[in-house]
Amino acid sequence: MNYELVLVGLLTGAITGAFFALVDVPIPAPPELPGLMGIVGIYLGYKLVEATDVSTDIAGWLGL
Repeated sequence: MNYELVLVGLLTGAITGAFFALVDVPIPAPPELPGLMGIVGIYLGYKLVEATDVSTDIAGWLGL
């Protein structure tokens, strides 16, 4: 994992969040912890499927 890139992403997010707060604009993210945990859950689920190398052919199931 490229920790430098993670740090740049975190710093960019912090600066963007500060900007939104300074201009009194709602952030484009869930403002409550349950919403934030939903986003974390989506990420973790994606990584879990990626790590287990599970895949499915939904287009094939639909006959496309």
